[in-house]
Amino acid sequence: MPSEQFPFSKKILGSSYEELLDATIMIVDDEPSTIGVVQAFLEEAGYCRFVTVSDSPTAMEVMERERPDILLLDLMMPEVSGFDILAAVRAHPKFERLPVIILTAYSDSVNKLRALDLGATDFLAKPVDPSELGLRVRNTLAAKAYLDHLTFYDRLTGLPNRYRFFEQFDLDLQAARRFGDRLALLNIELDTFDRIRDTVGVAAADEVLRQVSARIVRAVRGCDVLARTPSGFSEESGLYRIEGGVFSLILYRIESAEAAALVADRLVQAIREPLQVEGSDHFVKASIGIAVYPDEATSGEELLRLASSAKDYIRREGGDCFLFSSPAINTAYQRRRQIEAQLRRALADDEFSLCYQPKVDLNSGEIVGVEALLRWQRGEQGTVEPEEFIPVAEETGLIVPLGEWILRHALAQLGAWQAAGWKKLGLSLNLSARQFLEQDFAVLVQRAVDRSGVAPELLTLEITENLLLQRVDDKIKVLERFKEMGLRLAIDDFGTGYASMTGLGRLPLDELKIDRSFIQKLPEPTSGVIVSSIIFLAQRLGLRTVAEGVETREQLEFLEDRLCNTYQGYLHSRPLASSEVEAMLAGPKKGRAG
Repeated sequence: MPSEQFPFSKKILGSSYEELLDATIMIVDDEPSTIGVVQAFLEEAGYCRFVTVSDSPTAMEVMERERPDILLLDLMMPEVSGFDILAAVRAHPKFERLPVIILTAYSDSVNKLRALDLGATDFLAKPVDPSELGLRVRNTLAAKAYLDHLTFYDRLTGLPNRYRFFEQFDLDLQAARRFGDRLALLNIELDTFDRIRDTVGVAAADEVLRQVSARIVRAVRGCDVLARTPSGFSEESGLYRIEGGVFSLILYRIESAEAAALVADRLVQAIREPLQVEGSDHFVKASIGIAVYPDEATSGEELLRLASSAKDYIRREGGDCFLFSSPAINTAYQRRRQIEAQLRRALADDEFSLCYQPKVDLNSGEIVGVEALLRWQRGEQGTVEPEEFIPVAEETGLIVPLGEWILRHALAQLGAWQAAGWKKLGLSLNLSARQFLEQDFAVLVQRAVDRSGVAPELLTLEITENLLLQRVDDKIKVLERFKEMGLRLAIDDFGTGYASMTGLGRLPLDELKIDRSFIQKLPEPTSGVIVSSIIFLAQRLGLRTVAEGVETREQLEFLEDRLCNTYQGYLHSRPLASSEVEAMLAGPKKGRAG
C-alpha cells in the first residue's frame, strides 16, 4: 500500500529499526546490579525506555501500569519466582502475546522446559553477553512488530483495527483518570457505504474506504483544538477502523466537549466532498455519535454505548451530521452555533462597543490608564456576556477581525482623549492567542498605531501566561518587535497559568497583572502569600504590578502595604462608557493625568 496515500500506515521492519529503539523494555530481577548491567548494555545499543523491577511481588502491578513491549525476566527470585510471573503474564488477556526473554544462570533442561511450557519466548544465559542480548531483543521486537501489524492493523486502510482500538481505549481512559483529562469518543459510520458497495462492487467500495480513511486522518490532524500527550496515547491520529464503514476516533485531552464538536463538524464536511473512483464521482455521508469522559460517563462500556446510540439516532434522522449523547451538551453546542452565526452578523452590523475600566495609581489616587473591554448589545435581545461569546470567537477565528475592530476603535478613542488634553492617559488591550499567532499581526498593530497618531508608549498589550507555553523563543521575538515599536507589554491574569520563573525573566515585559481570583480572597493567608510573592517578584524584575478586581478597602490597604503600583476594580469604578471616563477624568478629585 503506497505510503504517500496512507501516511498513517505503520512501517514494519526495514527502516523500522529506529522505531524498535523506542520500545519499552521491562526488566525484572531481584539483583539490582544485574538490572543495571542489562540496562547499560541495551542503552549502548540505542534503547532508551526502561521499566525496572527488583521487588518481584510488584511486577504484575507495574506491568499493568506501564504496558511494556518486551519483558526480560529472571527465574530464581524470592517471594514470587519468574515462573509465577510468567504464568501470570500468559494468563492475563492483555499480556498473553507479550514477548518474554528469560534471564537465567541455570543451564539444566528441566527449568528451560518448564519455562517454555509456561510460554517463554527465548532464553539468555547469565552473565549476559552484550552482543547476544542486543541481537535477541532486536529480533524479538521485530517479530512482535510484524505479528502486531498483522493482528492489530487493517490491511485495507492501514488503520489500527477494532482489537487495537479496545486495547488503546482502555489505556487512554486509564491515563485520563490518572491525569484528570477530558476524552471524547466519536463513533463514525458511513451512511451510504452499503449502497455504494452493492452498486459499484467490492473493489470500488474498497477504494472509497481507503480514500475516506485518508480524508478523515487529514481532517483530524488539521484540527488545532486538539492536544496530544505521550501518556496513554500511541496512535498517530486516534482513528480506528472497526468494521465495514464504521470507525472510532479517540480525542485525547480536549479542553471541552465543544472541541469534539468542532472535529466532528470538520469530519462531516470532509467526508461529504465527492470522491473520484474509477472515473466516477461518489458521494458519501457520515453519521457521528459523540460521548465525552467524564462529562457523560466514566466507564468505557458506557461511553461506547452512548456514542453508538447517538450515532444510530442521527443516522435514522437522515445522517450527514453529528450528535452528542447528552441533551445538555447538545443544547450547549447548538447555543454555540447560534452565537457563532450571530457573531458574524454582528461584525457586519457593527453591534459592538467598548467600555473602559480605569486603572488607578495607588500612591496618587489618579487615573493613569484604562483597560478597553468589548461589549455586545444585540438590540432588543439584550447584552451577550463576554464569557459566552469570546470563547466562541476564539474557537472560530472570529477573534481576529474582532481584535482588529477593538484595536482600531480603542486607538481612535485614545487619540480623542489626547486631543482633549489627557495626554498621559494609558490604554491596555488584551491579546488573544489567535491574534498573537497571526503572521502579520505585528504589522497590523504598527499600522494602526501609526494611523492613530497616538504615542506608542501609551499602549499596553496584555497577553496570558499560557500563550508562552510552547515555542517561547519565537514568541519572544514577536514581543521584542512590539517593544521596538515603543509599546508596553503585560502578562494578564498572572498566577493562574504555567509561566516559569526562569522564562519570565527572559520576557521583555513592563508589568504583571495579578489575577482577580487572588485579590478577591484577600487578606486570606494563602492568597495573601501569593499576592505578596507576585509583587515581590515583579519588584525584583523591575516590573510594575496591577491588581485586578479590587472591591473592598481591606483589599486596597493590603495592596498599599505591599507597594503594589496600580489597581482596577469596582471599589473605584465599574467599566465605563467613554463619556463617563471623561467626566471622571475632569472631576475635581481626579484632575487630569497629563
